[in-house]
Amino acid sequence: MAQADSSTSAVCETGWGSLEKQVSPTEDYNPPLADIRTAQYECFDRMVLDFKGSAAGPIGYRVKYVDKLTTPGTGEIPVDGGAILQISVGPNFDPSTGSPSYPGQHGQPLPGVDITGYRTFKDTRYVDAPEDDVLIGVGVRARLPFRVTQLDDHVVIDVAHSWNAVS
Repeated sequence: MAQADSSTSAVCETGWGSLEKQVSPTEDYNPPLADIRTAQYECFDRMVLDFKGSAAGPIGYRVKYVDKLTTPGTGEIPVDGGAILQISVGPNFDPSTGSPSYPGQHGQPLPGVDITGYRTFKDTRYVDAPEDDVLIGVGVRARLPFRVTQLDDHVVIDVAHSWNAVS
């Protein structure tokens, strides 16, 4: 985990915007979610979603700010922070066994993810969603710019520490 040196200011890219970012998979199949991890950087907080196996093309995702984290079956799930970033991916099962591929528990913080002391991330929640999708709620300090990239079998979400070009 990289941390900023508070004695210097970094020039940070913040032109990512805060509007929804979405990619459809090239096939009807996304590889299953395997792990979620986070890290702090000088200009942003990062969440990495690891998927089991390789995708034939882009891994499908939808990342957007929402007013409330909700599901049709269970209603609202509280998430701490000034804004909620909702991440939708899927599925959470291994197609060869049918068993869960990620150990998240509905409405609970992400297992093994400790965001204590992060500048932007304030809370995380796992949600079992309809049609075998996974929803992840990330409570952030405020509605800040974010970017989403795919690197092999990882989807990377960076949320800036501020809208300013200096962190």
